[in-house]
Amino acid sequence: MEKQTSQPGFWDDNRSAQAVLRETTAHKRWVESHAEVQTELNDIEELLQLAEAEPGTDDVAELDAALSELTIRFEKLEFDALLSGPDDFRSAILTIHPGAGGTESLDWADMLFRMYNRWVERRGFNADLMDYQLGEEAGLKSATLEVKGDYAYGFLKAESGVHRLVRISPFDANSRRHTSFVSVYVYPVVDDNIEIEINDEDVRVDTYRASGAGGQHVNKTSSAIRLTHEPTGIVVTCQSERSQHRNKDAAFTVLKSRLYQLKKEEEAAKMAKFAETKKKIEWGSQIRSYVFHPYNMVKDHRTSTETGNVQAVMDGDIDRFIEAYLSDPQFRQDA
Repeated sequence: MEKQTSQPGFWDDNRSAQAVLRETTAHKRWVESHAEVQTELNDIEELLQLAEAEPGTDDVAELDAALSELTIRFEKLEFDALLSGPDDFRSAILTIHPGAGGTESLDWADMLFRMYNRWVERRGFNADLMDYQLGEEAGLKSATLEVKGDYAYGFLKAESGVHRLVRISPFDANSRRHTSFVSVYVYPVVDDNIEIEINDEDVRVDTYRASGAGGQHVNKTSSAIRLTHEPTGIVVTCQSERSQHRNKDAAFTVLKSRLYQLKKEEEAAKMAKFAETKKKIEWGSQIRSYVFHPYNMVKDHRTSTETGNVQAVMDGDIDRFIEAYLSDPQFRQDA
């Protein structure tokens, strides 16, 4: 780090320099955690030697407590080591879009929006709302969050795919069981030190008034921005800020991140596989099912991880699914 920051011209571009420092800090934190675990292990070895030389109840109790604490820290460090992808340390952009299921699907999208916000709180991350479009009767048409924190992308990349809900619909007067689908896609936030060329003539910029009846999520001025990247067909919207300029900057951040993700996949010759994962948002394409009726269960179809505590999952307790995904060698290779 000192060598890099001392290079001529490093501080000429402050935003790029700060991006490099954030990356370095994330890696440094992991190295420091490893060193702390090693120090604790050395301390335990000394305790063990003392206990063997002078056996005593207090020594054994202290040793057991130290071993338990070290085991927890080691398991966490072992899991963190799985986040070794080139972009895992970055913040993330998470998008939510309803699919098949009508109003029920719009409501399901809003439920997932709440679930991810609760997960963000549990993890100690921060989330900036970039776009939130309300459904006409209930739920949401789309939402975009920027989740800020070390390794946010590394964790959330496990959530990309179609999420399926089975429940008795509150919107059905006959109380019938409905199945609905929502797509979730996650992209790494691209810092300024990564060059992604976007030609102005390739981007159509539209300004419009924020839609929807709600007031707590979006502003009411005509400052919402829609970007359409003509070569790829990528469409990005942002309406969270009252300033048109700030919405435009935020939208370009999302566009840049999505183009970077696309570029990575092309360079890795994974475009065919990526297309396979972005299936139609309907039956048979889900990565995870959330069943509220006739029984309670959440099951990830990639790893077979499941739980009957649906309410805990909807309150943001999704780490078991993320950890199972990241621990599976086949998905770790593809990340």
